[in-house]
Amino acid sequence: MAFKQKTNTSKDRIQKNLKVTVPLLALLSAFPPLTTDMILPALPDLAKSWNVSLSLINLNLVFFFVTYGLFLLFYGPISDRYGRRRPLLVGLAVYIVTSLLGAFVSGAPMLIGTRILQAAGAAAGSSISMAMTKDIFVGSERERILAYIAVIMGLAPMLAPIIGGWILLYMSWHWIFLMEAFMGIIAMFGVLHFPETLPEVSETPLSQVINTYGRLLLNPPYMIMVLVMSVSFFPLFSFIAGSSAIYINEFGLSEQKYSYFFALNALAIMTGAFSCLRLTRRVNSKHLMTIAFAGVFLGGIFLLFMGQHGPWSFALSMFMVSFSLGLSRPPSNNLALEQVDQDIGSASSLLIFTYFIFGAVSMWFISLEWADKIPVLGTTVIVCGALVFTAWFVIQKRGVKGIA
Repeated sequence: MAFKQKTNTSKDRIQKNLKVTVPLLALLSAFPPLTTDMILPALPDLAKSWNVSLSLINLNLVFFFVTYGLFLLFYGPISDRYGRRRPLLVGLAVYIVTSLLGAFVSGAPMLIGTRILQAAGAAAGSSISMAMTKDIFVGSERERILAYIAVIMGLAPMLAPIIGGWILLYMSWHWIFLMEAFMGIIAMFGVLHFPETLPEVSETPLSQVINTYGRLLLNPPYMIMVLVMSVSFFPLFSFIAGSSAIYINEFGLSEQKYSYFFALNALAIMTGAFSCLRLTRRVNSKHLMTIAFAGVFLGGIFLLFMGQHGPWSFALSMFMVSFSLGLSRPPSNNLALEQVDQDIGSASSLLIFTYFIFGAVSMWFISLEWADKIPVLGTTVIVCGALVFTAWFVIQKRGVKGIA
């Protein structure tokens, strides 16, 4: 009881100090794009320097997301059982140490191994930060906070490749890992000064965690929303993995110019999230999601038929896809969390695990030795957009909790 009273007091203090709470939750959620996107401009050059194929180098992205997803399933139940802060601090410590080690890698196998270890630590951030939003906020307020976080998170994929490009311009790629370690230190400092948010710890023994995931898998509304989100973002991960090859190898841009085009795509996601934040005051979230899913499909058509005409045609087509995904993400996340009333940490972990496993598959797929990746990416967007748009209409007809 004392733990619950103390946490409720902390919750009130957190809600009154949103200027600190929202940026910290956003930083914790942003570890995947910050970690993966910062090194993207260096990948083609690393492949040449180490005399290996770009598809082999891209395995550092694939293995990062596979490991990241697996460890999400670990951190979620741990945070339900022991609170949010301690698992976060352990994960951040692992991330900082392995980022420092990454500065000394000297080949593709070592790079992939370092990414695996980084992912094991970084996974604490996304799942636990999302569970913390469920701990602290409710209903429409939580959707609004998720939109704020999404806007701030949009800066991560926008700035990360630019930072990576400027590091490559003046220093070596090793400094990218040192920058990531510094980012982890900032996050750890924030968590150390942040109170516990879990109102009441779970009494479920860790040996029975599998039962927790079993209950979630048997929750059809929750799983449907998880799959809809994961399929909708499948093309974005394909773009992330294939963007350097498309802009640098196919369009012949420099690493710095590539980073600016990649930042434009990140700006699209952030603008979509910001538009969601503004529009939810006047437009029902259900209608926003319908518009967003239609936008993904339409953007895929433009990408397929116009993307090969030049870097700007490709970038603007992809801008529409990414804007639509940014618009849909806050209400989609909120709607998925609305389907569960307990085991919130596990639910957050399973949601992001599925999201990133789909992402890892899409990164592997686009990294195959395609003669031209642009039509492959365009077709992927169209197929995923059509599937999600159709599924969303089925969901609305059947009705799920949280759809007004």
